[in-house]
Amino acid sequence: MHIVVTGAAGFIGANIVKALNERGLTKIIAVDNLSKADKFKNLIDCDIVDYLDKQDFLARLKAGEFDGKVSAIFHEGACSDTMETDGRYMMENNYRYSLALLDWCQAQGAQFLYASSAATYGASTVFKEERQYEGPLNVYGYSKFLFDQIVRQRLAAGATSQIVGFRYFNVYGPRESHKGRMASVAFHNFNQFRAEGKVKLFEGSHGYPDGGQMRDFVFVGDVAKVNLFFFDNPGKSGIFNLGSGRAQSFNDVAVAAANGCRRAAGAAPLSLAELRAQGVLEYVAFPEALKGKYQAFTQADLTRLRAAGYEAPMTTVEDGVAQYVDWLNSRNA
Repeated sequence: MHIVVTGAAGFIGANIVKALNERGLTKIIAVDNLSKADKFKNLIDCDIVDYLDKQDFLARLKAGEFDGKVSAIFHEGACSDTMETDGRYMMENNYRYSLALLDWCQAQGAQFLYASSAATYGASTVFKEERQYEGPLNVYGYSKFLFDQIVRQRLAAGATSQIVGFRYFNVYGPRESHKGRMASVAFHNFNQFRAEGKVKLFEGSHGYPDGGQMRDFVFVGDVAKVNLFFFDNPGKSGIFNLGSGRAQSFNDVAVAAANGCRRAAGAAPLSLAELRAQGVLEYVAFPEALKGKYQAFTQADLTRLRAAGYEAPMTTVEDGVAQYVDWLNSRNA
């Protein structure tokens, strides 16, 4: 039997492919849209049995070519641009595509593990997987929110096979360079420091001081581990938050990124106050385009994830960004 990973050349998809490979699993069909061709680099050190363009894959799936041949689909393929304003494209790419794969997996008895998003919570300050706390602020969040509602209906009616949705919070780590402006703040901080010797963050907003807005930053290595935990436990279904379970400031990320770069150059780490005093941290005006569409605080409630049996600790920003900067430095070297 084969495993399908959609969005396989993307950030989280490629990390899942690599994690499967590390278990010795190589009968992987990688599905993606390589119109942005640079993403292919994410799969260079991965082993797969085939690559299919998304549209070709869908056509062949509907034609029955994969019937009885796939045990699980990790569905990571989506448009994740929160600034995308083409709602028709977003709903077709994120909602309809997901629905087609869900229907197929249910008909085939295959596991379906898919990417949802913390964007489903919008401006909420409570991050529990419950309807009353959900209210997306953009069409990206709505596309994920709507699909989650369908999944809840299917699970309540009695699913024929595993369905697991992961509400990813702010994921960062290796294999995201192709994402451009949508890459993590850790990635941008690293490149800013290398290019200019300083890091840029937003000025204070939403009652937070400069660089003090807080997010749940989750290391992509943890994301892959949680995906594989549910893959190993096909009897567990549901929608689960996937974050670190802690809110940390953008300043924390910037300090970790700057000190990671300093360490690589043989320099001693500096505190936030010292970095600010030396002009290493620069604060820029909060963008008009983000007003009313910005989550200034997120923190995943991991109660359901822990209750499902996932017990491993989640990586802190300090440790995760340090690992990531080392990885980026090794590639840039």
